[in-house]
Amino acid sequence: MSTATSAIAAPAVCLITMGCAKNEVDSAAMARRLSAAGYQIVEDASAADAVIVNTCSFIQAATEESIDAIFEAAALPKVEAGAAPLIVAGCMPARYGEDLACELAEARAFVPCSREDDIVAIVEGLVGPAPERSAAGVADTTGSRSFAYVKISDGCDRLCSYCTIPFIRGRYHSFAFEQIAADVAREIAEGAHEIVLIAQDTGRWGADLPEGRDLAWLVDQLAKAHPDTWFRVMYLQPEGITDELLAVMAARENVCSYLDIPLQHVSAPVLRAMNRAGSAEKFRDLIERIEAAVPGITLRTTLIAGFPGETEEQFEELLEFVSEGLFHYIGVFPYSREEGTAAFDLPDQVDEDEKAERAQILRDAADAACGPRIAERIGQTMPVLVEGTEEDGQLFGRAQCQAPDVDGVTYIHHGEPGDIVQTTIIDTLLYEMEGD
Repeated sequence: MSTATSAIAAPAVCLITMGCAKNEVDSAAMARRLSAAGYQIVEDASAADAVIVNTCSFIQAATEESIDAIFEAAALPKVEAGAAPLIVAGCMPARYGEDLACELAEARAFVPCSREDDIVAIVEGLVGPAPERSAAGVADTTGSRSFAYVKISDGCDRLCSYCTIPFIRGRYHSFAFEQIAADVAREIAEGAHEIVLIAQDTGRWGADLPEGRDLAWLVDQLAKAHPDTWFRVMYLQPEGITDELLAVMAARENVCSYLDIPLQHVSAPVLRAMNRAGSAEKFRDLIERIEAAVPGITLRTTLIAGFPGETEEQFEELLEFVSEGLFHYIGVFPYSREEGTAAFDLPDQVDEDEKAERAQILRDAADAACGPRIAERIGQTMPVLVEGTEEDGQLFGRAQCQAPDVDGVTYIHHGEPGDIVQTTIIDTLLYEMEGD
């Protein structure tokens, strides 16, 4: 039998990923395990012999989107006929447990986050083992992206009153440096020119490890080992921004001068109700300290509108803070009332329409404040990582001040995907930039 025929004979598995970048990392890890075991990883779910939906359940809207994806997969001809098992993985099985199995009879197996390492055995039990293949035949599951997400920890101990992550992902635990270094090296070998370090709480990395290492040490080690690769840190709580981390960011050109700091609110009483610390004044002081240590740094944050008990005055305080233009990018979300969280039973829940209205007001204020910050880059020359072309042939990439998937792109006129080209910014349109 030829090699091509053997490949065709291997059972095909399709992974459908919902939610955030952390789920993308988990799906990629499952795909690598399955590929190493001899299964084909395919993008066409209708042609698959098994379909895995890696779900998100952080908030109700994400749960609903995941349920829609499950039902769409269940309606595929092979799945509906029983020829291809449907597997529900990730956050939903972790959050809802046995209740989910009672509600989703369409699924043949449920794989919570804690059991994703067992995905090969689960698929084998449903479709049978795949033909063995050598390590050299393991498929590249990363696609052609110029960047890659690498998780440095999982879980969270913060217990914010609105958050479901501790129930889904469990207690915080750092990944070993050796594992992270191997993941980074693999992604670079497979074509990544930028590594985005992610976790539920990146700033706590190393706190539970015996070596006394911290995030600053980790970033410094990785950047030193791979000087031609960009490194970016996302999801960094205010408490995790140390002078040592800022010093590494200022010293190493391949560490992006960029911080994503989810503040969630600025009113001290609202933050206390969220089981978080801080205030508008403390956050202003923090930003001043960051900008003094790393001049020209790019800052992103996320905010929640309409948290239970949020008064008009507290909302106005948040709106004023947004309008000050301290951040380049701001994500705004209406509060989502999630069963099992402490905030679910708080008094003075804000009406759904009011939450949506407040969120939109904040988004408009953010656009008005952030747009001019982006326009300040006109005339600056900066490296841009070429990513690809639009349907009309327009070449685009990202500067270090633009995180993947969330901050827009830079349109350019020369270079090949994977190149880093020096570009002068000649215009901006809100969050997009044009280079010459």
